[in-house]
Amino acid sequence: MLTLNQIRENAGEVIRRLAIKNFDAKDLVHEILSIDEDRRSTQNKLDGTQSELNNISREIGALLKSNRKEEAEEKKNRTGQLKQDIEKLAASLTESEKGLMNLMVRLPNLPSEFVPEGKGVEGNVVDREGGKIPELASDALPHWDLAKIYDIIDFELGNKLTGAGFPVYKGQGSKLQRALINFFLDENIKAGYLEVMPPLMVNEDSGFGTGQLPDKDGQMYHVTIDNFYLIPTAEVPVTNIYRDVILDAKDFPVKNTAYTPCFRREAGSYGKDVRGLNRLHQFDKVEIVQLQHPDKSYEALDEMVRHVEGIVKKLELPYRIVRLCGGDMSFTSALTFDFEVFAAAQKRWLEVSSVSNFESFQANRLKLRFREEGSKKPQLAHTLNGSSLALPRIVAALLENNQTPDGIRIPEALQPYTGFRLIEKRS
Repeated sequence: MLTLNQIRENAGEVIRRLAIKNFDAKDLVHEILSIDEDRRSTQNKLDGTQSELNNISREIGALLKSNRKEEAEEKKNRTGQLKQDIEKLAASLTESEKGLMNLMVRLPNLPSEFVPEGKGVEGNVVDREGGKIPELASDALPHWDLAKIYDIIDFELGNKLTGAGFPVYKGQGSKLQRALINFFLDENIKAGYLEVMPPLMVNEDSGFGTGQLPDKDGQMYHVTIDNFYLIPTAEVPVTNIYRDVILDAKDFPVKNTAYTPCFRREAGSYGKDVRGLNRLHQFDKVEIVQLQHPDKSYEALDEMVRHVEGIVKKLELPYRIVRLCGGDMSFTSALTFDFEVFAAAQKRWLEVSSVSNFESFQANRLKLRFREEGSKKPQLAHTLNGSSLALPRIVAALLENNQTPDGIRIPEALQPYTGFRLIEKRS
């Protein structure tokens, strides 16, 4: 959430920069400023009325001590009116603050100066590419056919048990999943991230803190009786560990990693983009989260991008790193780099990671602050996160790109985790 000071002091700049995200903020910003002006006026009246009441109360005490009861009684009559005024002003202030909050949460985060302009995916910029796209035989198969032939993923059984988008992994497919999870976690731990294992459901405060609520309410699975939400990513519970926390500047960087299943309704998804593992409602993902000093958050973002790139290289996958334009960015992000790997049988790029800097947007919602040494006043930290990595499309690319007449080859870096070099047909 943007701060009121950002909006008050730079209203024109806020409107201009949000236009890069294709968000017309003009009317909303002006409404926020109008309500804020009324709120501050009400606060001043409330403070003045309370001050008058306090002064009169002291005067009444002095008059009673002097045995001037009639004058004290006249003053008491005035205090009754003042108390009614205070009650009305306090109610009006509460209403203004509630209205102000409802408006402010509708404003997206400001894009950084490094965000290119663009309406959608066509405006994204490829920063760099790596790896080699394999040349497959003419009879090469997409991963959903390979999964059936090798009996490693059963989409029909998942549909029977739950519904579309909930696959069942079997045999070497299950072991490949566990291998990738452990490989990703080990790589993150070696890079200085502390592993945590968070809950898979969160409350409304947690969903609000990282910006999923109210913006993505319809995309989350909601456990209505308890008012909990199944997590769409480990970012939500891990970042919320630090909700309402004040750190010392010397604590930075704070680095966490977590493996969790993730749950997304993906309402409206259909067609070729949802075949096989391309888009699921439940999937596994390993996440990295950093809390950083504002002066170093973009340096940390570069470090996180290089880290994820190193993991993708070890998986021997062709990849590209895409800087998202304003029209393709999330509500909460200030700058996002997407990682895409090439699935050779489908002949298409698949997104497998987003690495983002949220600057102080999430921290303001979370009330996540820090103090500089020798300073009493806390300030907002910066938060960052990234997929490191999401499994389904990684698996899709691994299966498609590494199919051979003898079986599906496992990348060398992954073999110590799988315990096998090839996925073979089950007899």
